[in-house]
Amino acid sequence: MVPLPAQPQRGLDRGVVLPQPERLKVLLVEDDEGDAFLVTELLAEAEAAVDLVVATSLTQARQQIASMDCVLLDLGLPDAQGLDGLRLVLAMAGRAAVCVLTGRQDEHLGVAAVGEGAQDYLVKGQVDGVLLSRSLRYAVERKRADENARRLREVELRQAESARLERGLLPQPLMQSDQVAVHTFYRPGRHAALIGGDFFDVVQTAPDRIELIIGDVCGHGADEAALGVELRVAWRALILAGVPEDEVLPALEQVLMTERRLREIFATVAAVQLDLAENRARVRLAGHPPPLLLSGGTVTPVPAPGGLLLGVAPRRPTAFDVEFPSDDWSLLMYTDGLIEGRIGPSNERLDVSGLQTLFAEPATRQVPLGDLPAWLVGRAEEVNGGPLADDVAMLLVSRGGGR
Repeated sequence: MVPLPAQPQRGLDRGVVLPQPERLKVLLVEDDEGDAFLVTELLAEAEAAVDLVVATSLTQARQQIASMDCVLLDLGLPDAQGLDGLRLVLAMAGRAAVCVLTGRQDEHLGVAAVGEGAQDYLVKGQVDGVLLSRSLRYAVERKRADENARRLREVELRQAESARLERGLLPQPLMQSDQVAVHTFYRPGRHAALIGGDFFDVVQTAPDRIELIIGDVCGHGADEAALGVELRVAWRALILAGVPEDEVLPALEQVLMTERRLREIFATVAAVQLDLAENRARVRLAGHPPPLLLSGGTVTPVPAPGGLLLGVAPRRPTAFDVEFPSDDWSLLMYTDGLIEGRIGPSNERLDVSGLQTLFAEPATRQVPLGDLPAWLVGRAEEVNGGPLADDVAMLLVSRGGGR
C-alpha cells in the first residue's frame, strides 16, 4: 500500500494566534466553604478565563452582583432557599446570567429552575472544571442573546407604535378643490426611534375656503405624539363643527392644558384660513415660526404677530390678513426643526433668514413644487453638517405657478 502524503492541518498551523476568550466575572453564592473551594479549584485546573468572587449569603451577593457577568447560585443559603432564592437572585441579576449549582439531584427542580429564568442547572460532583467553565460561558452568551432579542423586540414595538401615531399626526388633507395644490412632508429627527409631536392638517370647509394648521408639541416620545394627535383631531372637529375662527385656538389650548401629563408641556401652532374667492389669507400664530410667502420670484415671511405658546398663559392670538399679489403664489408652513439646525461649524442657527437664503439659491427655481420641502430639508442638513436633530413637518399650499 502506497502511503498517502501528509495533509496540512488547516487552522492549526504554527504561528496562528487564536483570540483569547473574554474573562468573565462570576459571583459564586455559596455558604459552604468546602464547596466554594472545590469550585475555585475546578476552574483553576481548567485554566478558565474566570474571575471568581464568593458571597456566602444573598445579602452579601446583593452588594456585588451589579458588576458580574454570571451568578453561580446554590439553592441552600442561610437567607434564601430553593426556587424562592432563585427568584430573588433573578430579580436583582440585571444583565448577569444565572446558573444553579446545587447538590440536589432533582430533575424536576432543574426543569423548574430553568423555567423560572436560570440559564443552566448543574449538580455538584457531576461537573468538572472544563464543563463548568463551558457552562458559564454558554450561559452568559445565552443571556446576552436573550437581552438582544428583547431589545430588538422593544425597538420593533416602538417603531410600530410610532407608525400608528404618525398616521394620526399626519392625515390626508380633507379637500376637493383643484384651485390650489397642497404638498405635505414629514421627517423624524435623530432621536432613537422616537416620534415627536409635530402635526398638521388641512380641511376644506367651503368651495372657496380652506383651513390649514401646523403645530409642534414640545418633547419627543409616545406621550407627546399622542397629545399631538389629540390636538390635530380636536382642531379638525372644531373646524368641521363651524366654531367661530377666533375661538378655535383658545379651545385647542384648553384641550392641551387638560390632556398634557406635565404643566411644563406646551405647543406652538400656526393656523391659516385661505379665502380663494378673495385671494387672501388670515394667519394666526401661537409661538410658531411665520409662514413664508413665495410670489413674484421673492420669498418673504408673513409679518403676523408671534403670539404666545399654547399652554403657557392663555391669550387669544391676533389675526393677520395677507393679500396675495397675484394668482401665482405659495405659502410654506413648517415646524421649527427645519430652522434650528446650525450654519456650518458656528453656533449660529439657520433661522428664518437662513431659510430665505436657501430659497434665493438659483437651484431652487429648478425644483418642482412637490419636491421643494424635501429639497429644503436636504439643503438644511448640508448646511448643518449632518441630520437635523428635531422632527420636521411642512405644509406647502400653492396656487397657479406657485412662485
